[in-house]
Amino acid sequence: MSAHVNPPVATSSRPRVPPLEPGDHLTRDEFERRFDATPGLKKAELIEGVVYMAAAVRADIHGYPHADMMALLGAYRIATPGVRVSDNASIRLDLDNEPQPDAAMLIESSCGGQSRLSADGYIEGAPELAVEVSGSSVSIDLNTKFRVYRRNGVREYLVWRVYDETIDWFILEGGEYVPLEAEENIVRSRVFPGFWLDAASLIRGDMTAANAVMQRGILSTEHGEFVKALQDRRTSPIP
Repeated sequence: MSAHVNPPVATSSRPRVPPLEPGDHLTRDEFERRFDATPGLKKAELIEGVVYMAAAVRADIHGYPHADMMALLGAYRIATPGVRVSDNASIRLDLDNEPQPDAAMLIESSCGGQSRLSADGYIEGAPELAVEVSGSSVSIDLNTKFRVYRRNGVREYLVWRVYDETIDWFILEGGEYVPLEAEENIVRSRVFPGFWLDAASLIRGDMTAANAVMQRGILSTEHGEFVKALQDRRTSPIP
């Protein structure tokens, strides 16, 4: 009697995609492939070819400050046709860097902005403003990521250091980031005229006061001129 031979077990011909892990050294394409194949993953970044992944998010250190910042960015976006705001969207900056800033504000490419939306829905190129709400991530936000944003031409970079109760806002000048200084306790964006930030009110959670200053900026002459300039530059309908 011949020995019984079990039939071969069918296996998938598709190679298994490894999960994304913090500390992985990957190309941008491989980073995206593993990100898409990792169930439930909400936030991961590729910074100088290394994967960084967020820990659990606390409301007091990140959730509340993030929401307040988004409220002000949203108010400005509503009043400024030609400007877009993203919330935790991945940005393809270069072949080694795909950060996922807490927020970004950009000028639409049809209005002269320096980034564009790819065919598969990613922002490609440097947004005009990147925003990070930093608790435990402050070291990378003000060091490695700071250099990456500067090198790729992000024109303004805002870091809210929540533990330190401080907001740092930088503008790119001559290839270097220099601090934007407050005037009468208000920091005014140079790239987005009328985007006025009452940092002290925002930090202490007084959104009524912070929004009042933002609305003053939106009603300013400089904002009106900026809106007109954006519309004059527009080359195609709003997508």
